[in-house]
Amino acid sequence: MKNTIRVERAIKDITQASLAELVGVSRQTINAIESNKYVPSTVLALKIAKIFGKPAEMIFLLEDAD
Repeated sequence: MKNTIRVERAIKDITQASLAELVGVSRQTINAIESNKYVPSTVLALKIAKIFGKPAEMIFLLEDAD
């Protein structure tokens, strides 16, 4: 699964640490999600989408292999 978190953070000028604090995870978790090394839970994906004011499917994109 791909995601646009890095782009969304840049648009809102939010650091990984700030986003992590807002959604209640570590900065390392946000980094792992951005690097496509970790797929977030549904709850975490929805929390992240809410921060950016977009539907989850606009932040998290399924790939053909998913």
